[in-house]
Amino acid sequence: MGRRVGTGPGSRPTGKPVPLRRDPRFQPCATEPGDELYPNGIFEFNISRLIAFISAHPERFPTETVELSEIPDYGSSDRLDDAAVQTADLSRPVLLAEIAPARFSLIDGHHRVAKARRMMATTITAFRVRCPDHVSFLTSANAYETYVEYWNSKLL
Repeated sequence: MGRRVGTGPGSRPTGKPVPLRRDPRFQPCATEPGDELYPNGIFEFNISRLIAFISAHPERFPTETVELSEIPDYGSSDRLDDAAVQTADLSRPVLLAEIAPARFSLIDGHHRVAKARRMMATTITAFRVRCPDHVSFLTSANAYETYVEYWNSKLL
């Protein structure tokens, strides 16, 4: 059996992905002025709140070393602010979210990844946030409903 992730409802071993059950009481993650948001298509995440949650639960989210080759490069580094890339703090872990079963997407740390690649690094430190731990950080009910359908369709 895999390592346990979380201790509350929806917690599961990291082995076999499980279907998500729609929660009729789902409340979108609130946003405050200054919160960093990451839109991944319809799935917008409140990064500021997710990082605060990770920081408050270090035992649930250990840092790990990830091969940069595991993080797709869609050419986005050319569209990033060069000054922000140069000053990116590589001591801060990037954030990878399990968007589909066993498929992780970079949702925070694009400037850090670009800097690491420019420095010819082969690895970077990351937090991996497995489903369903990131679901409560979606910022709209529509994104939540769509995500539950999307996730479950990937299990078929």
